[in-house]
Order: sequence, then structure tokens, then C-alpha cells
Amino acid sequence: MTHPFPLKQLRFFLTAPAPCPYLPGKMERKLFTHLHVLDGPELNDSLTQAGFRRSQNIVYRPACEDCSACISARIVASRFRPSRSQRRVLNRNADLSLGIEAALASDEHYALLLRYVRSRHPEGGMEDMSYADYLSMVEDTAARSRVCEYRDPDGKLLAAALVDQLADGPSLVYSFYEPGEDRRSLGSYVILDHVRQAVQNGQPYVYLGFWIRDSRKMRYKAQYRPLEILRTGGWQELKDEDL
Repeated sequence: MTHPFPLKQLRFFLTAPAPCPYLPGKMERKLFTHLHVLDGPELNDSLTQAGFRRSQNIVYRPACEDCSACISARIVASRFRPSRSQRRVLNRNADLSLGIEAALASDEHYALLLRYVRSRHPEGGMEDMSYADYLSMVEDTAARSRVCEYRDPDGKLLAAALVDQLADGPSLVYSFYEPGEDRRSLGSYVILDHVRQAVQNGQPYVYLGFWIRDSRKMRYKAQYRPLEILRTGGWQELKDEDL
């Protein structure tokens, strides 16, 4: 992998230890740096490919002292073939329309986000997110960010995803959906639709963030194979023995 600028000139910082939100009894630390307006898109590309994630204008990756469970993962879009259950998800949501919008906050999206986190992640720290916090999450970005929204035939917003468009494919930053629509499996559909978008745009990957084998919240990403995970030697395909 080549970088358009010397990464060694970036200033990186290390967070203090804090309880891990995914693995009980573990402590987490993060290595992070800041995106800047002038080189934000290219820097976000390079650092995402190197295993970082973006949150507002900070990009970070785990730097835990005694744990390496968080592993960056990306779907190989060109080789992906949906399973039988994934084809059912696609069929159940064939009536939804996709809108790709600028990364701008809206009352409608904010209300959906609150319904989602209060139903699905009531102890995740986002259930009391203010509108100002939500606005920062969406609009405070130096990356090529956008919001993908999914509506039913009546125009009702059922799902939305904050996405960074990288040079080699979309990176799903955060997605949320209507909690009362369990039959649709909207979380899965958003991922599957971004695989479709990547193939349509001739891009090889869909970045999913971190895969954690022993976390119920994060192990689901192994369902989207072929999946590549970032190891010491570079990106390698996830094998059955890794599960």
C-alpha cells in the first residue's frame, strides 16, 4: 500500500485506559489522529485501509495492551454471493427506495436514530444523544461523507446510514433503522445494498469496521464472505478456522 503523504508526519495520540464496550473485563485504549479539511478524504482513505475508523474528524484504531480482538474487516464485493437467507432479506426489501443525500443533519433522521438506539442499544451511551451531538456526528467531517436513506413506497424513512466514500469502496460509519421492522432485517439489508453499490461503481470493497469474534455485537460481520481481515502481514481472507 502506498500513501500520498508521509504518515510519520502525522501526530498520533493515545487515550487513557477505559472499560471495553465489547468484551467484559477488558480495558481498551485507542490510537488516534485528526483529519483536516485539505487532506481529509485522502487521509481517511489511507488510514481506513490501514485499519482505522472515523468518528467525526478523528480517526482511530485499538491500541490495547493485552488484547488484539478488534480486527478491521472488509467485504470483497466483486466475489460476494448472497446466501439463501441474505437473498430473502433482499427480496423482502425490494420495495425500498434508496436516496443518497449530503451529510447534513435532519430532524427526521435524528428521530429515527433515537428510536433505534433506545430500542437496540439502551446502555450504549447514545440513548440520550442531543441534537447538537447528532449534528456533529453527521456534519463534522473532512471525509467524502454522505447519508444513504431507505424509504418504503409510502415515503416513510425506515433506515439510514452515514457512509464515507473511499477510493476503493464505501465505509459504513454508522447505520440505524426502524426498530419495529424486524421482519425486514434492515441492518443486513443496508450492508447488502452497499455491496450492490460497490459492484455497480466498480469498487472492490465494503468496509465494515471492526470484527470481534467473541463479541455478540460484532461477530455478525463474518456472515458477509468473502471477508478480508487486517492482520500483521496485511489484508487476508477470513477462514473457517478463524471463527
